[in-house]
Amino acid sequence: MNHTAEIFLGLFIVFFAAQVGAEIAQRLKLPAVVGEITAGCVVGASVLGWVKVNEPLEVLAEIGAILLLFSVGLETRLDDLTRVGRLAVVVGLGGVLLPFVLGAAWGIFNGFDTPKALFIAASFVATSAGITARVLKDMGVLNQTVSRVILGAAVIDDILAMLLLAIVTALQGGEEINFISLFLVFIQAVAFVVLIALVGSRFMRRSSAWLEVPINPLSPLTILLALCLGLALAAAVLGLAAIIGAFLAGMVAAETQQRHTLEKQLQPIMAFLVPFFFVVTGAKVNLGDLGSLSALGSLAVVTLLAIIGKLLGSGLGALPLGKKPALIVGTGMVPRGEVGIIIASLGQEAGIFTGTTYAIIIAMSLLTSVIAPPALGALLAREPREPEEPADE
Repeated sequence: MNHTAEIFLGLFIVFFAAQVGAEIAQRLKLPAVVGEITAGCVVGASVLGWVKVNEPLEVLAEIGAILLLFSVGLETRLDDLTRVGRLAVVVGLGGVLLPFVLGAAWGIFNGFDTPKALFIAASFVATSAGITARVLKDMGVLNQTVSRVILGAAVIDDILAMLLLAIVTALQGGEEINFISLFLVFIQAVAFVVLIALVGSRFMRRSSAWLEVPINPLSPLTILLALCLGLALAAAVLGLAAIIGAFLAGMVAAETQQRHTLEKQLQPIMAFLVPFFFVVTGAKVNLGDLGSLSALGSLAVVTLLAIIGKLLGSGLGALPLGKKPALIVGTGMVPRGEVGIIIASLGQEAGIFTGTTYAIIIAMSLLTSVIAPPALGALLAREPREPEEPADE
């Protein structure tokens, strides 16, 4: 078989495996991402050995991750963040600080130097708003107070996760850390995020009229995809993760009047490219790295810390709602989902994670995404429906 045929065979196997895995997972009432990563483990070196991760697959996976974060940003508007209220901000901050501290402590305890331990901690921080939103939507409780707090805090978590990722990525230079360099890295990351999120969003809000009457109906999408790639490049040049630029590009695009049209037009492209990221992620996992009792013990500890970090960090912030609603909010913040997996992949590509650590972080992201939805559903099923209330301002 010639080289071109081998490349297309790998693409076919990966894409077909993604569809089968996603279908099986959804029929089992699990997130599609769980099936796609599991499919990657099966067709990768751990089980069947049908797929070897090569450069074409790496490129498609990277583009898939960039599109995924662009779409997350496209659902995140600055005005929406200002309307979720102080409570959601407190919940979001608590859901970032405690998991970050616990993740860093675990990394340092296991012998990682400070920069690598902080990178591990970043993978503890994010909340999968998509997974939680699906549960809330299916149960018809999106308009409840706890739902608004969860979704608002999840968005804040993801933004803070991107900021923390920018900082810990820039710290991976191997040089001794001092407070001055740490402060400069923080300023650089904050400046980039603020400049694009605030200035870019306001500019797009005021100047997007020229996108309203395009010659080609797809012109707004293609122009904003160019913006996505441009900001991904800018982030990479600054030494940050490319996905940070993609996320910010999505936030800017969210200010256009064509926001919902863009979301629909983006779906077919994502349906083709995003599965490559998750299957390749699974294919990189060596299940043998989790075959020892010590690795399984570490996975149990990491998963427990990840759950406790969100339950306590976010739950305590939601205590003004009452103990039961606070438990619901904390549970809704547990899934790590896509962003945690992306951070783990970045760490593996940069040589920050060993094979075992990478497998543990991926497995933790999957387990939290599988455990939380049924637990959240059970808690909400026993919670009496409340009259609709305006969001806490």
